[in-house]
Amino acid sequence: MSLSNGNVHSVICNGGDVNKPFKIFVGYDPREDLAYEVCRHSILKRSSIPVEILPIIQSDLRKSSLYWRERGKFESTEFSFSRFLTPYLANFEGWAMFVDCDFLYLTDINQLTDLIDDKYAIMCVQHDYAPKESTKMDGAVQTVYPRKNWSSMVLYNCGHPKNRVLSPEVVNTQTGAFLHRFQWLEDDEIGSIPFVWNFLEGHNKVVENDSTTFPKAIHYTRGGPWFEAWKNCEFADLWLNEMEEYMKEAKKKIEE
Repeated sequence: MSLSNGNVHSVICNGGDVNKPFKIFVGYDPREDLAYEVCRHSILKRSSIPVEILPIIQSDLRKSSLYWRERGKFESTEFSFSRFLTPYLANFEGWAMFVDCDFLYLTDINQLTDLIDDKYAIMCVQHDYAPKESTKMDGAVQTVYPRKNWSSMVLYNCGHPKNRVLSPEVVNTQTGAFLHRFQWLEDDEIGSIPFVWNFLEGHNKVVENDSTTFPKAIHYTRGGPWFEAWKNCEFADLWLNEMEEYMKEAKKKIEE
């Protein structure tokens, strides 16, 4: 697997440049390979527009001399900081998305891209989130900071002049506060997306008889069913069903 092995979902594009698929960069961690594959599968299966899915793999970035910072003790994944290379990896052109691998998409990604507004440098779900747990995933330390989880799924206006600051040098040397709180931007340059596109399992709630609260993308931010400790988390059945479907399709491809 490498940064150049994106998969194009060849369908008719509903608007925009039909020759360029929408780029989706997914944070990749070897411990969560299955989560990445299921996330990818859930996007491709439902997408009505061309998409190109590209895993952000730290080892590949290091080989390419694009990433060299040492891992900090509070970094729970290998893509804690490499995610901010998204505009650079997209050649500072057009719009692209970054998303953590622990997402499950339940809705056509085209409904998300329809929300794009060129006046913003980035767009994301602006959570007010303070986790109660002290650990997450497979025992990683849970941290609390302003704008937590805002950076877990971001639509980047890669051609926006402000985003050109996100060079490899800056991503490798700036603080977590500068990057995760989007301190290279003014507040009015950050657009808001409905919370259902980054529905935090264990935090956000579905309101009965209110379809606007049902998740379009579930974020298993505390830990998903691929971790033993979280196998019974909320919406685990949806993820496991998607995993089974992915496994069957993968097995079929191998047999062919």
